[in-house]
Amino acid sequence: MEKAKVYFTKEITSESLIKIYEALNRELKGKVAVKISTGEPGGHHYLNPELIKGLVQKLNGTIVECNTAYRGKRFDSESHWNAIKDHGFLDIAPCDLLDEESEMEIEVPTEGHLQGKNIVGEHLKNYDSMLMLSHFKGHAMGGFGGALKNMSIGVASRNGKAWIHSVGITKDPDEMWGHTDDQDGFLESMAEADLAVVHYFGKENMAYINVVNNISIDCDCDSNPHAPEMSDIGIYASLDPVAIDQCCYDAIINSEDQGKTSLVNRMEEKHAIHTVETAERLGVGTREYEVISLD
Repeated sequence: MEKAKVYFTKEITSESLIKIYEALNRELKGKVAVKISTGEPGGHHYLNPELIKGLVQKLNGTIVECNTAYRGKRFDSESHWNAIKDHGFLDIAPCDLLDEESEMEIEVPTEGHLQGKNIVGEHLKNYDSMLMLSHFKGHAMGGFGGALKNMSIGVASRNGKAWIHSVGITKDPDEMWGHTDDQDGFLESMAEADLAVVHYFGKENMAYINVVNNISIDCDCDSNPHAPEMSDIGIYASLDPVAIDQCCYDAIINSEDQGKTSLVNRMEEKHAIHTVETAERLGVGTREYEVISLD
């Protein structure tokens, strides 16, 4: 397989976000879903609405999210809508909670932990293409969160999140916490869910952008995240979700920033790269990439 192209810019602005999307030379057609994390109330590292406004509006996109599997302030739709409003996303674009009304199963075209089914918000069927617009940072369970986590856990319904976290044992968000001891199984389940979403839309109808700023060891799902210890790196974009996450992982590992230690330790402790390895094995993309700088 030839190397995937990963575009990069050090400039983190609304204009550079549009520029790096245009470098992909991919028109996302029809009704476009822009998948972000709306951020757990209390945290403040999620992507700034003013940063993403220009690109979302250029795509005539709808910001999409799903409810959480943990009992925070985005566990139910009413609370989640309050968070979406308070964080400023309703001010820049239409928003949609994909699992607000119901959920549906989409095929995982491989044998594995998820038993052939990924459970996503039913509103997903209303979209023709998707931009995974991800904030790359650490994560308490996955080690890091980027395109692959945003596409798996992020697109899954509340019950679907439980299904992935429990490695295909339960769809009950409260019961799942008793089935989170199989770390590699969890990471492999995320990769299976990624395969399902790419299979559902088709590779030609997806694009991926990772914004590597506010690089905390904690996720935007944390209501009290650890302060970032690293300096911002920039924005990456690719048509390959495996390549873009591998590239961002490598950027952290190879950084000369002394503040990287905590995040590197977390990624290694959680065996975070295994999601990327499994996604490549399942055919979601390739770990081989070339970086094309726009600066």
